[in-house]
Amino acid sequence: MNFLFRLLIPAALLVPLAPLLAQDQAQTGLPRTTLSAGFHQIEVQVASTSAQQATGLMYRTEMPQHEGMLFIFPEHRQQCFWMKNTLIPLTAAFLADDGTVVNLEDMQPQTTQSHCSAKPVRFVLEVNQGWFMKKGLKAGVRLAGPPFKGAH
Repeated sequence: MNFLFRLLIPAALLVPLAPLLAQDQAQTGLPRTTLSAGFHQIEVQVASTSAQQATGLMYRTEMPQHEGMLFIFPEHRQQCFWMKNTLIPLTAAFLADDGTVVNLEDMQPQTTQSHCSAKPVRFVLEVNQGWFMKKGLKAGVRLAGPPFKGAH
């Protein structure tokens, strides 16, 4: 009985962690690239499939200040994001094909409020809230990086 008890308790403790562990596994396999705005650089994971995009940055408790996630959609349309199951405050940068920031939206954790692009876009960059502001970057700034090369 004592042996069974020792096995069940650790398993029971892991059940609430299952979404976090699955999220961590899903995120580690994403391709990475570097984007820049002048001399400011940010390392991003690239979410290009619907499954990767549906998971996004959910369940993370922290993200390094120099990292983010770039969502690449197959078609231009108004992109809208919300923060249900996302635990850290983020800024969404909605980007034109050439990497120009169309608009920035600060998003609060664990909310279902929609934050949308001002016009149809294919790219959305999520970073820690305040990343753009701390660097003095606003709508109209142009980001550079491999995803935008074909658009120049």
